[in-house]
Amino acid sequence: MIGRLKGNVIHKQPPWLVVDVNGVGYELEAPMSTFYDLPELGREVSLFTHYAQKEDSVSLYGFLRDSERQLFREVQKVKGIGAKIALAILSGISVDDFVRTVQASDVTALCRIPGIGKKTAERMVVELRDRAGDMGGEGVILSPSDTPRDPQSEAVIALQQLGYKPAEAARMVRDASPGAADDAATIIRKALQSALR
Repeated sequence: MIGRLKGNVIHKQPPWLVVDVNGVGYELEAPMSTFYDLPELGREVSLFTHYAQKEDSVSLYGFLRDSERQLFREVQKVKGIGAKIALAILSGISVDDFVRTVQASDVTALCRIPGIGKKTAERMVVELRDRAGDMGGEGVILSPSDTPRDPQSEAVIALQQLGYKPAEAARMVRDASPGAADDAATIIRKALQSALR
């Protein structure tokens, strides 16, 4: 299994690129997050790689950052997600933003990624939330304190952790009519009281 590939970029047309390594051209698939930062044709590049072999095909994927490769591998452990959707995720959202979105259980944001439906997004949240902190960019482990700090967002996250669905938690916070000076605890209390009526 190849872990890194170092050579000159001789062709790039998303999602494909070809890297010349000592006269051998390696064709790789890569997410847009990698394409944005690729050097010009003829320049040297070093890529983290993922080799995938199926019964009828062999594929090689390239990433500029190890955190992207790690996320690519992790999301494919979720039922219903293959390489194509994993590449779409990396093309549509940064690793750090993905981690924050999963930790915040923001299914709506995940559904904005092409190829991700509501059920797949919910499965990702359930299956990846506990491991999401280990997928932070370049080894950074994100904790819940790295999620949005405004009181309304904190209240929505807390209600989700109590078992409310993301849309329901957001509606409860809106219906609680939080004041500008309300902290997260006050908003949660108002939301729960409002839900009991």
